Formats: sequence, C-alpha cells, structure tokens
Amino acid sequence: MQIASGKVVGGQVVVKADLPEGADVTLIALDGEETFEVGPDLEAIILESMAQGQRGDVIPAEDLLRELRSRD
Repeated sequence: MQIASGKVVGGQVVVKADLPEGADVTLIALDGEETFEVGPDLEAIILESMAQGQRGDVIPAEDLLRELRSRD
C-alpha cells in the first residue's frame, strides 16, 4: 500500500506518485468545510503509522491480512 496525494486537474486526478498500471486506488476528497477530529491517543497512533510508512517500515498486505486472520 502506498499513500500519495494529488489534485484534480481538468476533471482527472493527478497523483504525485509512481503507481503501477492497473493499481486499485482509494480516494478521499477533502472538502474545506469538513473536519476530522480524533482524541490525542488516536492522533498519536495515526501520526506514528504515517511516519512508519514514510520510513518504509512496512509489511506486505498479504502478511498483514494473514496476521489479522490468525487473531480470530
């Protein structure tokens, strides 16, 4: 999984990332009127998770899913 940002230009999303052809993507469109608030504990978890991704401290999605399934 990659996290990338971009803008809509001429009705198309232009992403600042090198994604493989045919990649599935999820878009979250930020509206200047909307807010997203979390408590300090969740904010710390989100920020640390983002930092891990930026450092490349990641695991393949298959490994994550396997680990989550094993917890059931």
